[in-house]
Amino acid sequence: MTRATSLTTTEPPALLNIHQLNEKLSSPSRRAFPAVWMRSGTSKGLFVHKKDLPESTKRWEPILVSAMGSVGGNARQIDGVGGATSTTSKVAVVAKSQDPNVDVEYTFIQVAPDQAKIDMTGNCGNIASGVGPFALDEGIVRATPGQTEIDIRILNTNTRQTLVETVQVAPGGSFQEDGDFCIPGVQGTSSPIKVAFLNPGGSMTGRMFPSGVPQEILTVDALSAGTFQVRVSLVDAANPFVLVDGSSISIKGHSSWPNQDEPAFLSIVEDIRRAGAVQFGLAEDSETAGQVRGTPKIAFLSPTAEDDKDADLQVLAFTMGKPHASLQLTGAVCLGAAASIHGTVAWDLAGRKGMNRVPKHGMSLNGHEIASPLPIGIRHPAGVIFVETMLGMDQEGKVNVDKVAVFRTARRLFEGNVFYRE
Repeated sequence: MTRATSLTTTEPPALLNIHQLNEKLSSPSRRAFPAVWMRSGTSKGLFVHKKDLPESTKRWEPILVSAMGSVGGNARQIDGVGGATSTTSKVAVVAKSQDPNVDVEYTFIQVAPDQAKIDMTGNCGNIASGVGPFALDEGIVRATPGQTEIDIRILNTNTRQTLVETVQVAPGGSFQEDGDFCIPGVQGTSSPIKVAFLNPGGSMTGRMFPSGVPQEILTVDALSAGTFQVRVSLVDAANPFVLVDGSSISIKGHSSWPNQDEPAFLSIVEDIRRAGAVQFGLAEDSETAGQVRGTPKIAFLSPTAEDDKDADLQVLAFTMGKPHASLQLTGAVCLGAAASIHGTVAWDLAGRKGMNRVPKHGMSLNGHEIASPLPIGIRHPAGVIFVETMLGMDQEGKVNVDKVAVFRTARRLFEGNVFYRE
């Protein structure tokens, strides 16, 4: 596979220079910026050149909140381009990297559908999977003549972690969108995009297990249910996740948890997430944890059915306080890493199908691959996602997660100018 080369020629012509565009607008309060709307994995969002936004990131919030239609706290986002869900209210801000070892830098922004607020504390793997195709189509990187596949190194500025995306190249040098690969939650087929998260551990906290143990009993104080305990693994890989053993929750009056159809359940989920945030060291107390809904994330795990031949683990994830329709890509990465490490909740639940389970992770020794990974299947509400995890051992015998790879697809839906009000 060939690495991307940074573009040295002029960029393709834009629809209008951003300053020219805003001079043409009739309303002094109405402004605009160029953007591309993309379906990226199982999410949708705006893809924007960093140069088309103010230099200070502090000025981004009112612009993006207005563009998405989140002003006023109405989750329908009627007065903007947002899709009224957290998975369709996202933004990728992309720029050519000045680092010679990186091709593209990308900042992820979650725009709350029901609040005039953005969250820049973590990454979104689904949106990240569209950054390579966007960069190729926009001329931020370019393939050499005749090249059919390209590796693009991407730095996520939220977590300072590097991804390598392998994308297909069309004869003219643009992204080859068509293909026969499909992913759960998306109709039709497209070309596969391999997204490899390099050294994903410690994305926000600096450690794979910030609390120091692969699993623990978390004590939760909930207004609606009192104090209870739950078995969790607090894992920071690609994004920090509170991974909950769903069968370990025992609350008086609720014989079967998790039950996403029960209104009280969502408040319990948030109480667990907040307690996990404090244990992670991401918040001083529960109240502070509630002010940042994007991280840590939370997912409930359970073993798969005995006759399930495709998946090793079952998950119900949550996003911005509501059940996720499928699974965050960073959630798949985090689970892929956790399921490969002995002692985690994910490892235990994935192993319930038999005591003689063969580890599916690959292995490298001092940077040399000695065993290739097998796909780990994770069943979520929309289907099964497969991840490939590579562990690495150094000369001192220390084992780390070197890489977790997943496959996605992406499609450009429209391009033009997005209006917002100041």
